[in-house]
Amino acid sequence: MGRSQSLPRGGDPRFGPDADDTGCPILHVDMDAFFASVEVRRRPELRGRPVVVGGVGPRGVVSSASYEARRYGVRSAMPTARARALCPDAVYLPPDFAQYSAASQAVMRVFRDVTPLVEPLSLDEAFLDVAGARRLFGSPAGIARLIRRRVAEEQGLTCSVGVAPSKFVAKLGSTRAKPDGLLVVPAARVLDFLHPLPVGALWGVGERSAETLRRLGLNTVGDLAEAPLGLLRRAVGEAAATHLHELAWGRDPRRVSPEQVEKSIGAEATFDVDVTDPAQIRRALLALAEKVGARLRAAGQVGRTVSLKVRLADFRTVSRSRTLTVPTDTAREMFDTVWALWTALAAGEPVRLVGVRMEGLAAAAETPRQLTLGAPERGWREAEAAADAAAARFGRSVIGPASLLGKRDQRRIEKPARP
Repeated sequence: MGRSQSLPRGGDPRFGPDADDTGCPILHVDMDAFFASVEVRRRPELRGRPVVVGGVGPRGVVSSASYEARRYGVRSAMPTARARALCPDAVYLPPDFAQYSAASQAVMRVFRDVTPLVEPLSLDEAFLDVAGARRLFGSPAGIARLIRRRVAEEQGLTCSVGVAPSKFVAKLGSTRAKPDGLLVVPAARVLDFLHPLPVGALWGVGERSAETLRRLGLNTVGDLAEAPLGLLRRAVGEAAATHLHELAWGRDPRRVSPEQVEKSIGAEATFDVDVTDPAQIRRALLALAEKVGARLRAAGQVGRTVSLKVRLADFRTVSRSRTLTVPTDTAREMFDTVWALWTALAAGEPVRLVGVRMEGLAAAAETPRQLTLGAPERGWREAEAAADAAAARFGRSVIGPASLLGKRDQRRIEKPARP
């Protein structure tokens, strides 16, 4: 779906929470302002205030904004500097992906308690096929209500759910239901729902292609559905024309695929100003390795290939990787590897961004640990697991490598100065 397009919130009784859900086995569950909501759950004193999560430096980008902040025009992917101009009184927080990953795992467990057919799309959204769950839990709309209630009661978070015959329409339904809502698109009324929507609501239509279609007079999904295929092919190409034409008629045969597995986990940091100091780069790489390690352990995964990404001041990007002999989820092993990669790179030029990524993932429970002769019984993995437990209880900022202590001020809650 084109990110620039927003769908109007419901109100049409034909597509409300009590509409006919016969033939609608697909749910799309989307957490509401997920990162910001997790932060508010951790800090109840922020409830009702505009909260923005993202890079807090001059080059930062918004990852998530509470609905209070969105009223000022703040949106994800917006430069943080622009968000500050729109909403200077918001609370600006750096992201804590370990906390978001843990919250995501808890929410996904709620989904899998209902059906094994869960296809996560990201930390905060998933498709569910509930056709086989009706005997135990009732109708699809009833299952959606059950999920929303459990997520609210057990996790203190809200979600919006679309119920429909297909994945595409269910996702549009959850978007229209936001925030904290439920919308059913009856199988018999899919075209009534789709055709009045703006053409940018279709998956694969971004700002540029939407403008191309509008210049041809195709402003709504219904306009596109009735357009000759030849016209569409000339406008957007053969493959895209067929794809959009099928979606415009509500045809989406894709099934929910629960076997999809995340292929890599990574984190990046953009410096406020270009950096040449190796000590500063070393601290950044250590902090990133800590983030990636925490996310791996929260997801119950280990990885074999460690990758380093470096973006130079002129925007040239250099990547290096190394495959380990034994898969790992420890930050210390990742940091040792990326620091060796950085040392061998010896760029010697100002650096704008660095990133750490772990690839070749596998389930930690299914990966045997290789014992080393003379190695201590407990090592870095146990120490980092203990740090995870402390962070889960008290917050990630309470514990970390001593070499990062000088950067703790970057992790504090930033509040605007009062006159």
